[in-house]
Amino acid sequence: MSKMSYSSASMGSGSRTARRTVEFGRTYVVRPKAKHQATIVWLHGLGDNGSSWSQLLDNLPLPNIKWICPTAPTRPVSALGGFPCAAWFDEGELSEDGPNDVEGLDASIAHIANLLSTEPSDVKLGIGGFSMGAACALYSAACFAQGKYGNGNPYPINLKAVVGLSGWLPGARNLRNKIGGSNEAARRAASLPILLCHGLCDEVVPYTYGERSSQMMSSAGFRYVTFKTYQGLGHYTVPKEMEEVCQWLNGRLAA
Repeated sequence: MSKMSYSSASMGSGSRTARRTVEFGRTYVVRPKAKHQATIVWLHGLGDNGSSWSQLLDNLPLPNIKWICPTAPTRPVSALGGFPCAAWFDEGELSEDGPNDVEGLDASIAHIANLLSTEPSDVKLGIGGFSMGAACALYSAACFAQGKYGNGNPYPINLKAVVGLSGWLPGARNLRNKIGGSNEAARRAASLPILLCHGLCDEVVPYTYGERSSQMMSSAGFRYVTFKTYQGLGHYTVPKEMEEVCQWLNGRLAA
């Protein structure tokens, strides 16, 4: 998993002015080993790909879940001084104000929604991710609650679970205003269970970003946000964390 720092930003605007067609990389699928009850799209972190996570997820004791692990497009990343890297959206310095790259976020979560749109109707749908992938998962949760993408187009997927490891919610500070004005949005937010996990020693996405994203989602009306803290954990995942992810998913997605 990538350990590149998001904080060493040199904010170039080149990627904003020269938009290209976004091409996503290879998608890896882990088939369920028993009755198919849920499908989760899992999103990697900056500079990674779907393959490494598909191998980890394949070994989890969750036989009823199908995992879809896409690979992000390669794009210039402002936090890396414009260096091209596999990234779900462009990110400079971490901020709760943004998001700076609504277009990139919308394109990625539309790709994720497209991957989920062909799943059987009796299967529960979820999104999870690590780091920048977690940011996309939480942005998807916000769009699900609002019923629309950042650009206003309707959001089509009925989400049943969202997991974010070592991540943050882009634009967290504006969330309460967007959801509070609509009964329908508040109802959807209150219906969606979310699990957030963060290491206290995270040197890439500081712990406070995960903690504040959790608090802001709760205050915006997401009633079922679970936030788990891991002592001594940096910007990576450990077996204890994945065991708790498994327990949580079993409780939310079991038939």
